Amino acid sequence: MLDRADAEAYASWFGCLADPTRLQLLHLLATARQPMTVGALAARVGVGQPTVSRHVRRLAELEFVFVERVGTASHVRVNPDCLAEFPSAAEVVMGQAPVRAGSRQHTLAPWQAGGGDA
Repeated sequence: MLDRADAEAYASWFGCLADPTRLQLLHLLATARQPMTVGALAARVGVGQPTVSRHVRRLAELEFVFVERVGTASHVRVNPDCLAEFPSAAEVVMGQAPVRAGSRQHTLAPWQAGGGDA
Protein backbone atom coordinates (compact mmCIF):
# COMPACT_ATOMS: atom_id res chain seq x y z
CA MET A 1 0.00 0.00 0.00
CA LEU A 2 1.11 3.54 -0.71
CA ASP A 3 2.19 5.12 2.57
CA ARG A 4 1.04 8.56 3.71
CA ALA A 5 4.36 10.32 3.06
CA ASP A 6 4.52 9.05 -0.53
CA ALA A 7 0.87 9.96 -1.05
CA GLU A 8 1.55 13.51 0.15
CA ALA A 9 4.61 13.84 -2.09
CA TYR A 10 2.72 12.54 -5.13
CA ALA A 11 -0.21 14.86 -4.36
CA SER A 12 2.13 17.86 -4.41
CA TRP A 13 3.55 16.82 -7.80
CA PHE A 14 0.14 16.14 -9.33
CA GLY A 15 -1.22 19.32 -7.73
CA CYS A 16 1.50 21.34 -9.41
CA LEU A 17 0.52 19.84 -12.75
CA ALA A 18 -3.22 20.32 -12.17
CA ASP A 19 -2.96 23.76 -13.75
CA PRO A 20 -3.44 23.61 -17.54
CA THR A 21 -0.84 26.30 -18.24
CA ARG A 22 1.83 24.54 -16.16
CA LEU A 23 0.98 21.29 -17.89
CA GLN A 24 1.35 22.98 -21.30
CA LEU A 25 4.67 24.53 -20.30
CA LEU A 26 6.09 21.26 -19.02
CA HIS A 27 4.94 19.44 -22.15
CA LEU A 28 6.47 22.10 -24.37
CA LEU A 29 9.82 21.90 -22.58
CA ALA A 30 9.80 18.10 -22.43
CA THR A 31 9.17 17.77 -26.15
CA ALA A 32 11.60 20.56 -27.11
CA ARG A 33 14.39 18.92 -25.09
CA GLN A 34 16.26 22.23 -25.14
CA PRO A 35 16.11 25.42 -23.07
CA MET A 36 13.53 28.04 -23.98
CA THR A 37 13.22 31.61 -22.78
CA VAL A 38 10.23 32.71 -20.76
CA GLY A 39 9.33 35.01 -23.66
CA ALA A 40 9.36 32.13 -26.13
CA LEU A 41 7.26 30.01 -23.77
CA ALA A 42 4.77 32.86 -23.37
CA ALA A 43 4.46 33.25 -27.13
CA ARG A 44 3.90 29.51 -27.64
CA VAL A 45 1.34 29.14 -24.85
CA GLY A 46 -0.41 32.44 -25.56
CA VAL A 47 -0.25 34.00 -22.10
CA GLY A 48 1.75 36.93 -20.74
CA GLN A 49 5.34 36.68 -19.58
CA PRO A 50 4.48 37.48 -15.93
CA THR A 51 2.02 34.58 -15.92
CA VAL A 52 4.57 32.22 -17.47
CA SER A 53 7.21 33.37 -14.97
CA ARG A 54 4.87 32.58 -12.08
CA HIS A 55 4.12 29.11 -13.46
CA VAL A 56 7.79 28.43 -14.19
CA ARG A 57 8.64 29.35 -10.58
CA ARG A 58 6.14 26.77 -9.34
CA LEU A 59 7.51 24.08 -11.68
CA ALA A 60 11.04 24.94 -10.53
CA GLU A 61 10.07 24.63 -6.85
CA LEU A 62 9.42 20.93 -7.42
CA GLU A 63 12.35 20.67 -9.84
CA PHE A 64 10.28 19.71 -12.84
CA VAL A 65 12.35 22.41 -14.58
CA PHE A 66 15.59 24.29 -14.06
CA VAL A 67 15.90 28.03 -14.66
CA GLU A 68 19.12 29.77 -15.62
CA ARG A 69 19.53 33.52 -15.94
CA VAL A 70 21.41 34.50 -19.11
CA GLY A 71 21.77 38.26 -19.17
CA THR A 72 18.26 39.61 -18.70
CA ALA A 73 16.52 36.47 -19.93
CA SER A 74 15.48 33.38 -18.01
CA HIS A 75 16.22 30.15 -19.86
CA VAL A 76 14.06 27.24 -18.76
CA ARG A 77 14.77 23.57 -19.39
CA VAL A 78 13.09 20.40 -18.29
CA ASN A 79 14.85 18.32 -15.66
CA PRO A 80 15.89 15.16 -17.57
CA ASP A 81 15.63 13.05 -14.42
CA CYS A 82 12.00 14.14 -14.16
CA LEU A 83 11.33 12.79 -17.65
CA ALA A 84 12.66 9.41 -16.59
CA GLU A 85 11.16 9.20 -13.09
CA PHE A 86 7.83 11.04 -13.01
CA PRO A 87 5.82 8.54 -15.08
CA SER A 88 6.52 5.85 -12.48
CA ALA A 89 4.72 7.94 -9.84
CA ALA A 90 1.51 7.79 -11.86
CA GLU A 91 1.98 4.05 -12.37
CA VAL A 92 2.40 3.48 -8.62
CA VAL A 93 -0.72 5.51 -7.80
CA MET A 94 -2.75 3.62 -10.40
CA GLY A 95 -1.49 0.24 -9.18
CA GLN A 96 0.44 -0.45 -12.38
CA ALA A 97 3.83 -0.54 -10.64
CA PRO A 98 4.79 -1.94 -7.25
CA VAL A 99 5.21 0.35 -4.26
CA ARG A 100 8.84 0.13 -3.20
CA ALA A 101 8.80 0.43 0.57
CA GLY A 102 11.43 2.78 1.93
CA SER A 103 12.94 3.46 -1.47
CA ARG A 104 12.18 7.16 -1.83
CA GLN A 105 12.74 10.32 0.12
CA HIS A 106 9.36 11.54 1.20
CA THR A 107 9.96 15.27 0.94
CA LEU A 108 11.63 15.18 -2.46
CA ALA A 109 10.75 13.81 -5.84
CA PRO A 110 12.95 10.84 -6.82
CA TRP A 111 14.68 13.07 -9.36
CA GLN A 112 15.34 15.61 -6.59
CA ALA A 113 17.23 13.15 -4.38
CA GLY A 114 20.38 13.58 -6.49
CA GLY A 115 20.48 17.31 -5.86
CA GLY A 116 19.90 18.62 -9.40
CA ASP A 117 21.36 21.89 -10.61
CA ALA A 118 18.47 24.29 -10.14
